[in-house]
Amino acid sequence: MRDGHTGAVQLPEFRSPIARAVLPVLGGIVVIALIGAFTWGIASFISRGGAEGSQRLAPSTFNLGNVQNRAASVEEDGPLFFPELGTSIGTRSIVVDHEGDDPRDGWRVYWAYPADRPATCVVEQVRGTADFIDCDGRTIDVTDLAPPDAGVFPRVEDLTTLILDLRGATVTTTVPTTAPAG
Repeated sequence: MRDGHTGAVQLPEFRSPIARAVLPVLGGIVVIALIGAFTWGIASFISRGGAEGSQRLAPSTFNLGNVQNRAASVEEDGPLFFPELGTSIGTRSIVVDHEGDDPRDGWRVYWAYPADRPATCVVEQVRGTADFIDCDGRTIDVTDLAPPDAGVFPRVEDLTTLILDLRGATVTTTVPTTAPAG
């Protein structure tokens, strides 16, 4: 009995138990595959086939703020610690320190691992101090951290803004040539 109303039409039903079990699963797999293909297509379009980082996704310079404020912060709480800083060279932890009375001068940058250990030995800062604890439990000073590559440095722009410049950074991992002291 049809009354011409679409609500009266029954939806098709699968009759065999196998069809009722397998077809919804296959339909779900197809939907997930379509979502994956769409996501891959969008990512390919955005990167335009290249694997290079961009300034929008991973900038090579970071504005750290006002030099007066940052120098006062370092004097009061110790060096600035930036764990897992996402850059165009990957994820690195960086420490920025200041020495001296002039906030526009005396800025230094270090990788957040000891100079005598591999880059995998990331340190943790002791709050409010210039001390760090390394992966072996040693307490080390900020000056014992690994110096950065030649192209990594803090700079002051317009005498007011502290910038961390990572354009010269490389992805290589430094491994100490001497055995670690116990």
